[in-house]
Amino acid sequence: MAIVLFSVKPPSILVPLHSTPSKTLNPASLLLFRNPRSNSYHSAVGNNGAIEPEEEVHGHGGRAEGYGGLQFESSVAVGSKKERIDSWLSARIGDVSRARIQSSIRQGFVKVNGLPITKVSHIVKVGDMVDCTVSHLQPLKAEPEDMPLDIIYEDDHVLVVNKPAHMVVHPAPGNANGTLVNGILHHCTLPAFGLPDGELTSESDDECDNGLTMFNPDPISTQCRSSIRPGIVHRLDKGTSGLLVVAKNEHSHAHLSEQFKLHTIHRQYISLTCGVPSPSNGCIEIPIARDMNNRIRMAAVSGQNNTRKARLATSRYHVMEVLAGGGSALVEWRLQTGRTHQIRVHAKYIGNPLLGDEVYGGTKSMALSRLRPRTPSHYHGPLSQLVSNLQRPCLHAFSLGFKHPHSKENVLFTCPPPPDFAEVLRQLQSIRSSNVR
Repeated sequence: MAIVLFSVKPPSILVPLHSTPSKTLNPASLLLFRNPRSNSYHSAVGNNGAIEPEEEVHGHGGRAEGYGGLQFESSVAVGSKKERIDSWLSARIGDVSRARIQSSIRQGFVKVNGLPITKVSHIVKVGDMVDCTVSHLQPLKAEPEDMPLDIIYEDDHVLVVNKPAHMVVHPAPGNANGTLVNGILHHCTLPAFGLPDGELTSESDDECDNGLTMFNPDPISTQCRSSIRPGIVHRLDKGTSGLLVVAKNEHSHAHLSEQFKLHTIHRQYISLTCGVPSPSNGCIEIPIARDMNNRIRMAAVSGQNNTRKARLATSRYHVMEVLAGGGSALVEWRLQTGRTHQIRVHAKYIGNPLLGDEVYGGTKSMALSRLRPRTPSHYHGPLSQLVSNLQRPCLHAFSLGFKHPHSKENVLFTCPPPPDFAEVLRQLQSIRSSNVR
């Protein structure tokens, strides 16, 4: 069976599905830019091997009533530090998202010492008595919005889009507009699919960056999910750029969902890390669960811990290029499972968080602590400026392959990283190419 490749890059840097990690990319080619509407072409190659296994993340679960109307009363204990009311409540009402807590506060459902509080930033202190009634879930509906879309490929069955960094995939509490789904609905008609719990798959969830629903078992009903996630079978984090496929009809949706479930979707990610992973090739097998100390992130859990609902996560990585004398690296990732924030969590676990990933340890101070000792002093000023300009984790979904739901051909799409990622890489490469000790 042939593999049809779609790309906007010269033939010399196409990615065949049977490539080994060490030959998958030419790092220098990552600086290329493209017009997504032109210069595309197709070619056929032999299928020498199976498509790489890919990701799967289960959807929402929890109580059918969505915790609306739940009552909570408690006092701020002696020894507690001063803390925002939304953070304090979120840490104590474990099954309700922070967005729901904030909505409850704004609607006047939270009282401190008997007085309604409407500011989520209100500071609670020792001895305060807090009374909270959890607000009910508000139905969400994705509305069409006219916005530019970077469409890599489209036919009557599927749509492949290059999602820009900082864009949320679908509407959620706190992100009702300006999402990728809003733009796609303006571009074309997408039927809404009601999915049973557990069938929405993803490598990671854009909601999580804002502490929204995927971190908590607040259920969104099937009807609500189908209305805000038409055609969506997988997602990317808000800060992650790259390729995403959308189903345009019910048959395509079912077919793609099954491929995710069977781990036959091919996806390749590239990242820039703080320091260089050692060894240069590895397989990380460590369960991931919600971080009990911070609701907006996940955490690697040593050993199976059923009380935390940890799920096994397996990531393979390959160091493609050592940068800035060893202060950073260009790293390729391939996933054998797809847990929320899996790459970011595993990168942190091995001590090499992604550049710009403030949530998972890739802070500015961390980046500079790895870069400065390995570079001449005259680079320190530019490096500080480079790091200070980072606005998101340096992570990009570079390639996407699947069996086309209609033609049954194996198709592969590739997309170079956007200018912000490419510029950081270029600057780090320029340091590497100098006489660094």
